[in-house]
Amino acid sequence: MSTRPAHDQTDSTGDGRGRDETQEERADRRWGELMQEIRVAQTGVQILFGFLLTVVFAPTFVDLSDTNRTIYVVTVSLGAAATGALIGPVSFHRIVAGRRIKPQTVVWASRLTFIGLVLLLATLTSALLLVLRVATNDSFVPWLVAGLIAWYLLCWYALPLWVRHRYTDREED
Repeated sequence: MSTRPAHDQTDSTGDGRGRDETQEERADRRWGELMQEIRVAQTGVQILFGFLLTVVFAPTFVDLSDTNRTIYVVTVSLGAAATGALIGPVSFHRIVAGRRIKPQTVVWASRLTFIGLVLLLATLTSALLLVLRVATNDSFVPWLVAGLIAWYLLCWYALPLWVRHRYTDREED
């Protein structure tokens, strides 16, 4: 039996479901989980962004059509925005550390991470469109990219939301 007051526990219902942790402990746990998630996304977006920055120096870049150059500029801009959003939580934490507002920090960092994932999706979409247009120059490219976007949406959003809906107690929401 815990000696903590019930109002400090996430499981204040007394029914044994959930964790027996204070708000601060929960924020610490959620922060650690968020940082692990961000490491995965940051690595992917930084590798993609770094590669995109080098493309402009390739000798064949001058041969790109105006449309493909526009797609390139949009892709690099989206990659930069995704990088900013996914690195943002680290800076956010550093600036507010020690202020005893970790629960609020976790909420804002989670929002930045979600925005970063949406921007990463847009970056991948734009990069795929560019690469496949240059590689094939065929009319099926938009359809292929649309199919890949649907796949990303299924894996990143639809499936997790379905699982959340399917396995979450209505009373806990």
